[in-house]
Amino acid sequence: MAPIAASRQHFDEIPTVVGLFSAFGLVFSVSLFDWICCQRKSSKSNKTPPYEFVHILKGVDIYPENLNSKKKFGADDKSEAKNKLAMPKNSLHLDLEKRDLNGNFPKTTSKMQSSPNLENVSPKQFSERKKDSVSPDSLKSITSLSSEEKQDKLGILFFSLEYNFEKKAFVVNIKEARGLPAMDEQSMTSDPYIKMTILPEKKHKVKTRVLRKTLDPAFDETFTFYGIPYSQIQDLTLHFMILSFDRFSRDDVIGEVLIPLEGTELSEGRMQMDREIIKRNVRKSSGRGELLISLCYQSTTNTLTVVVLKARHLPKSDVSGLSDPYVKVNLYHAKKRISKKKTHVKKCTPNAVFNELFVFDIPCEGLDDISIEFLVLDSDRGSRNEVIGRLTLGSSAEGTGGEHWKEICEYPRRQIAKWHMLCDG
Repeated sequence: MAPIAASRQHFDEIPTVVGLFSAFGLVFSVSLFDWICCQRKSSKSNKTPPYEFVHILKGVDIYPENLNSKKKFGADDKSEAKNKLAMPKNSLHLDLEKRDLNGNFPKTTSKMQSSPNLENVSPKQFSERKKDSVSPDSLKSITSLSSEEKQDKLGILFFSLEYNFEKKAFVVNIKEARGLPAMDEQSMTSDPYIKMTILPEKKHKVKTRVLRKTLDPAFDETFTFYGIPYSQIQDLTLHFMILSFDRFSRDDVIGEVLIPLEGTELSEGRMQMDREIIKRNVRKSSGRGELLISLCYQSTTNTLTVVVLKARHLPKSDVSGLSDPYVKVNLYHAKKRISKKKTHVKKCTPNAVFNELFVFDIPCEGLDDISIEFLVLDSDRGSRNEVIGRLTLGSSAEGTGGEHWKEICEYPRRQIAKWHMLCDG
């Protein structure tokens, strides 16, 4: 009996020992976890981010050397002095340290400083100096330097052409562009990229990557187009569009290069080419075209029926002259858009037939605060759709738009159709 009693006492002591060890392990794990969290927080606070900050203001770059430093915007004093010397007179300079609490810049009034030499000069001497200094030849030279050199010289595009006879593929290598103009007046740089289209069918559309803040971008990108026989190369035309990316609005068009491939011999191998970038040639007609619209106001159901019937004499929106139009319809109530519709795309035609009906519910009685907008756009998969023309119908519209609106208000439940001239988008 004695050994059985001793073993029972031994088993009774085991739970207490296990409880002590588990409590000690829990305290140790919690303290270790807290220590690891504190170390991570301290390392994150002292760590410099390996990336550049996103633009807060357009044209102002933010490169923080240390988040804990007082100057979070800009660079050192030496670099600031260099930037001030490099900035042109007509460019906009933003001093971010002089902003108030709301982030606004204080208004500065420019004072005219009069020098003592000007006060002593007589009117006759001033007029004589003016005649001697300003002449018709000098004016011509000044205007030619400012307008022709700045506008005509848009840079040079370097590329190469090659045909792979084994794979029956046409190869285009966009190498670089040099001497591009600065599209951002604040930072005096551009964010260029290139869109290339093979005309006249526009089946093959490609674009390069965007290179940030450079006027001499080196793309070095190769595009291979399969399924193009060598016999058809002579009938093709390459269209390069050089653009500058804009985060806050539509991308700026720098210029274009048009290369007809007629007479080019690619049988001997790769051909290196360079062409001067010219100003974009937007072939606009005398008008923006016309749109046939039918409207009917149902006063009993308080609905407006809109039928987009036809469009004619639409202008050529690109070099090939083959636009793919469609119509976007926006309904406004008190200058706020409450509904939108759009038609199908009609391929390669300046005279499109839509015949599409839309019914809009009017939120108020009558059409006094209602207006409707028609946007005729050119569909383009490779980039943003360009607006060909615009039309607004409403009580405050002028011309045929106001007359058409007045007629549907006076004669409800009657379908009234009219042609309208489109204005610039």
